[in-house]
Amino acid sequence: MMNKQNELAQFLKTLKRYKHRLKRQELLTLRGQALHGDIAGAKKGFCALMEKRKMQYE
Repeated sequence: MMNKQNELAQFLKTLKRYKHRLKRQELLTLRGQALHGDIAGAKKGFCALMEKRKMQYE
């Protein structure tokens, strides 16, 4: 349980760092997806957006 919370918190921090580079709807979609338990899907979507825009990310 704690590992999921840490993973979620870490992903939300990553989203916060990149919020100025994401469109509002993309940010809300990824955040909602993660909060509802699909962290892996949200990470995959985030990576796809970053690669599409040819941006470096952590």
